[in-house]
Amino acid sequence: MSANTTPRPPVMEDVARLAGVSHQTVSRVLNTHPNVSARTRKRVERAIAELGYRRNTAARSLVTRRSQAIGVLGAGTAHYGPANTLLGVQQAARNEGYAVSMASLSEVTTAGIHDALEHFLLQSVDGIVVIVPHETMLTSLHAIALSVPLVAVGFGADEHLTVAAVNQRVGAALAVQHLVNLGHTSIAHVSGPQDWIDAAARTEGWRRSLEQAGLPEGVLVQGDWSAESGYRAGLELAAARNVTALFAANDQMALGALRAFSEAGLRVPEDISVVGFDDQPEAGYFVPPLTTVNQGFKELGARCIRMLLSDMANGPSAAASVLNPKLVVRGSTAPPAQ
Repeated sequence: MSANTTPRPPVMEDVARLAGVSHQTVSRVLNTHPNVSARTRKRVERAIAELGYRRNTAARSLVTRRSQAIGVLGAGTAHYGPANTLLGVQQAARNEGYAVSMASLSEVTTAGIHDALEHFLLQSVDGIVVIVPHETMLTSLHAIALSVPLVAVGFGADEHLTVAAVNQRVGAALAVQHLVNLGHTSIAHVSGPQDWIDAAARTEGWRRSLEQAGLPEGVLVQGDWSAESGYRAGLELAAARNVTALFAANDQMALGALRAFSEAGLRVPEDISVVGFDDQPEAGYFVPPLTTVNQGFKELGARCIRMLLSDMANGPSAAASVLNPKLVVRGSTAPPAQ
């Protein structure tokens, strides 16, 4: 009978041998231990890549008594912002060697939230990330006692929760101040649903920025994050002809507004300027290219997972990490027509 010639998968000892380091050093690199020099870390990472090494998470789970899995709960994932926050968290978790169990709420209700969290606990996840910045979620999290650490993404600082967020008010202020600096004095806002914490914060940032500039509050039109709602808002604003600029709470609503303005014979930015929020990849290819606010979803995801791993190691912190967004100026904004 011939011997089995199937090659065995590489193990940690193979990586250590190729990199010329100890088994312990390889383990430290895999677990992102700080006491490893950058040169040694790179040598180990090259050996891992060359061998195609993959850590045995099942064996590690037996040693650490952890599942090496994180539960991630999202909502509104049909839209670019929530979907890419989810993607950023998922990628950061996988970079740290964790499997990701994902769930998405089609409707944000207390019962749905409880069911999703219970589902994660039944899977014995090591921690949970919640990307549902909604008032109902905040109320539910305050009422639930969980046996694993949890990080909430998109909430403001909270004495009961560990939070990773983008400063939405700052993002709105960047958008409005840009329009003010161009000379606009009548700036409308198409908002997201106000029971979403991000939407309410962007609306508050718009109001506060106008007030600080000594301008009257502009026209507020309620949207629902969709391009269709932006289109309807754009038709309404085009008919009234009482504003020279629009700040939309996301790029999808800005896209809808751009179409409405075009159909109504308004030129962007000559007759009306438009600023969005999220900086989705297509924003630079709108007609005209869209000025918008970039939230830094990849960095947000990385911060979120770092905080979760810290809480898993040291206990709940109720800390907050807040990332400031950046304005990306393109062709959809200009000084108002004289």
